[in-house]
Amino acid sequence: MKLQTVVDNNLAKTANGKVADYIPALGQVAPKQLGVALYDLEQNELEQAGDANVRFAIESISKVIVFLYAVKQLGLDEVTKHVGARQTGFPFNSILNMEIEQARHPLNPFINAGAIEVASLIKPLADRQPFEQIIMFAREICHDPQITLNNEIFESEDRTGDTDRSLAYYLKANGILQADVTASLTTYFKQCSMMVTAVSLANLGAVLANNGVKPWDQERLISGAAATYAKSLMMTTGLYDESGTYSSIIGVPTKSGVGGGLMSAVPNRVGIGIFSPPLDKAGNSIAGLGVLEDLSTELKLDIFRY
Repeated sequence: MKLQTVVDNNLAKTANGKVADYIPALGQVAPKQLGVALYDLEQNELEQAGDANVRFAIESISKVIVFLYAVKQLGLDEVTKHVGARQTGFPFNSILNMEIEQARHPLNPFINAGAIEVASLIKPLADRQPFEQIIMFAREICHDPQITLNNEIFESEDRTGDTDRSLAYYLKANGILQADVTASLTTYFKQCSMMVTAVSLANLGAVLANNGVKPWDQERLISGAAATYAKSLMMTTGLYDESGTYSSIIGVPTKSGVGGGLMSAVPNRVGIGIFSPPLDKAGNSIAGLGVLEDLSTELKLDIFRY
């Protein structure tokens, strides 16, 4: 199966979605774009098609990277004391996620409250602030030294992020978030504003699919336990409040971001990165999900079915 054919078959779906214009800088992105990259672990090679090298804001896919970095620094047991692994049927930025059964901590690290909490766990080092640590780790796990911070998007996130501020202050008021609110939000907004490509995300997916080992040099970067935990979260909570629906249709551990990215990891087989900015109502790339469904069917990637 040629990846370019999959791109051609799904490009028209970009007309059915809408770019994330509630963040003004993302609203300027050209909508008719679609790119895909696939890292095959068995062949140890990467294939790409379409707009796979276009840079875009990583947004919520950064939550996977920061969770993995926090686990690498603090250990899985410590991080999971601060954030759970439960599904939520509410939007990713809903305060109701914190009200369920008087939750003692955010339900999972992929809702905004959980991501802010995880970002707050990363402490400054003698020579690096938390975001500097995060972007260096992102460059390594994505095998992409060109990942940079987009200041325009960061400032746009910061300027319009009142809902995230309310979540952070809720966490602080309830004794959950222990760090400084402003510093934690700055780290969070900056992590969402890193610029990646579909190829970057395919590499990230390949590390997760390869149980924490970088397939391009066979060096272990994260523990097998961290990789397994992250893939489980991606399957159950990675596509916002539509995670259950897409898990049953596509059957591939996936994380989305409102910048138009999708990152998937099929254990022991492939890492996938997709970029297409128009989103469905839940905030997932509408043409990107079409590509992922086609790949899952054609390559028999559904981890439940084959």
